[in-house]
Amino acid sequence: MPIFRLTNEILFPNPELSEKDGLLAIGGDLSLERLLLAYCNGIFPWYNEGEPILWWCPKPRFILIPDEVKISKSMKKIIKKEMFHVTFNKDFYGVISNCKDIREENNEGTWINSDMKEAYVNLFNKGYAMSVETYINGELVGGLYGVKIGKCFFGESMFSKVSNASKIALIKLAEKLKNENFIFIDCQMHTKHLESMGGKFVEWDTFKELLKKGIL
Repeated sequence: MPIFRLTNEILFPNPELSEKDGLLAIGGDLSLERLLLAYCNGIFPWYNEGEPILWWCPKPRFILIPDEVKISKSMKKIIKKEMFHVTFNKDFYGVISNCKDIREENNEGTWINSDMKEAYVNLFNKGYAMSVETYINGELVGGLYGVKIGKCFFGESMFSKVSNASKIALIKLAEKLKNENFIFIDCQMHTKHLESMGGKFVEWDTFKELLKKGIL
């Protein structure tokens, strides 16, 4: 099937029409209005520097339920030691910058180009994104960020400069979201790391219902 090319009009094709790999559309922009519409329909941007914007809607979807996050015995011991200090929304810019820079330093490539960075900082400033920061002795050593709409959290990226720093961030995020009655954390893509912490695939119809319930 042909990939849909977006225009200046703020709309998307039906998410049901995405390719097997999840690709749905190409083009458009990263305006606040378009990004909010995308996430409310289970769509997100992901593309490399110099490419047109690519919009994705993978099926089935890989998610975490906040109160189902698995904490290993070793992680429980680490948490008990209180060597990490965790904050929320204290340094969104620092978190997204580290997510970008560390991937580039490790030659992993990154979708967090300057336009994406600017767009998500704007989402944060407008109250539609959040960050979790992990510190040791006042130094930012790990964290994650994502988009939050209603009772849904859409994870974007995480980083870790020391072992377990991003895991702690995710565990504390899940605790916070559980207390605030969030329905799910959208992981977007499967990783063994997230699976080990309780991540699971759900069929598109299930995800769509969770999304409908969570977008207030």
